[in-house]
Amino acid sequence: MSNKTIFPVRYKMVLGTFILAMNVLIDRIFISVAKDPISESLSFSDGQMGWVLSIFALGYALFQTPSGILADRFGPRKILTAVVTLWSVFAALSGAAWNFVSMMVIRFLFGAGEAGAFPAMSRAVYSWMPLKERGIVNGINFSGGRVGAALSMLFMPWLLQAAGWRMGFVYLSLIGFVWAVIWYWWFRDDPAVHPTISGEEKAFILKNRQYETATEQTVKKSIPLQVLFGSKNMWLLMLQYFASNFTFFFALSWMFPHIQSTYNLTPAQAGVYASFPLIFGALGNWFSGWMVDFLYQRVNWQFSRKFTGIVGFILAAAGLLASGYMETPFYAVVFLSLATFGADMTLSPSWSVCNDTGKENSGAVSGTMNMAGNLGSFLTALAFPYLKEWSGSVMPFFFVGAGLNLIAIYLWTKIKPEKSITEY
Repeated sequence: MSNKTIFPVRYKMVLGTFILAMNVLIDRIFISVAKDPISESLSFSDGQMGWVLSIFALGYALFQTPSGILADRFGPRKILTAVVTLWSVFAALSGAAWNFVSMMVIRFLFGAGEAGAFPAMSRAVYSWMPLKERGIVNGINFSGGRVGAALSMLFMPWLLQAAGWRMGFVYLSLIGFVWAVIWYWWFRDDPAVHPTISGEEKAFILKNRQYETATEQTVKKSIPLQVLFGSKNMWLLMLQYFASNFTFFFALSWMFPHIQSTYNLTPAQAGVYASFPLIFGALGNWFSGWMVDFLYQRVNWQFSRKFTGIVGFILAAAGLLASGYMETPFYAVVFLSLATFGADMTLSPSWSVCNDTGKENSGAVSGTMNMAGNLGSFLTALAFPYLKEWSGSVMPFFFVGAGLNLIAIYLWTKIKPEKSITEY
């Protein structure tokens, strides 16, 4: 079509992925908020609950690369519809768990089903977004998860009280089913064939992304695994993202119960406090997305990614260390908010580099990076309760997290956004 639209179609696509990102983390927050009633109902210890939280991250991690490869091959329209439908089924089934083993199996499959969300989103960003807009778009997408999680911290205690933990999972699954239907009906893998896009916008997208014509997108160039895992860029991205997720997953798993028990708060009070680091996570995504695009236009492509990631890890390390020494919930949350802001500053540059270096294989590259990151999430959910039990303090966990963030600063100095996965 040649008509000019007031609101660009690619921004409508970003709105859809933003809502999807919100839904991704809403489901994860609910089990954290419902930790006590689930533990009481199914007789879970803190160690067992740590495994329930971590097994989701393990399933999520292991299926990242396969999901990304599928998104590259079959397109984000089909793959996102399929994965959102699948994880919604397992979200509902979480409410039917009757013992430790059944909950572990359901949560693992839930994580595996959710694994394709962000890699497929990344593939959509590569196809739809000009290079100079990728930073802010990636920031917006990941902020959706933080906004959803922050709202969940406030809303989920009410849902838990009104519906109970079992029916709460069922109600949350309905959001995913509705989103999947709308996405499949509206979205197209190639913006050039979208029925409502204007000729002007289509020409702008095709001219400013990293391939010139729509026909090039239809040529499926799958990347061999030996090339993927033989790339220095790939390993550097994986290792730094491990550190980022180790920090952030604390906010999704143990932050609510940690704040509640450490400072003797009610669930409602803990929910308010725990929402602030997630809000600052959203702000970190928006700020870093803006910074990536600003530095891209004012300095250069490489600096825009590397500088933003390094600043984020500096803030994350400082915030984690300081939070452990605070004696009041207010100041503990202030520094946890700083840590989450910093950790989330690393997301936009990380996923932008996946687009830069992966190109038509952005799904596979981003999925592999996210796999490593969620192995960090897997260890976070286990490390916090076990380190606390062994040492009698939360400080060893915060020292480990800060140390990983400092290592990630060095890793970012070695990443080369201008080099594709096949070149470096």
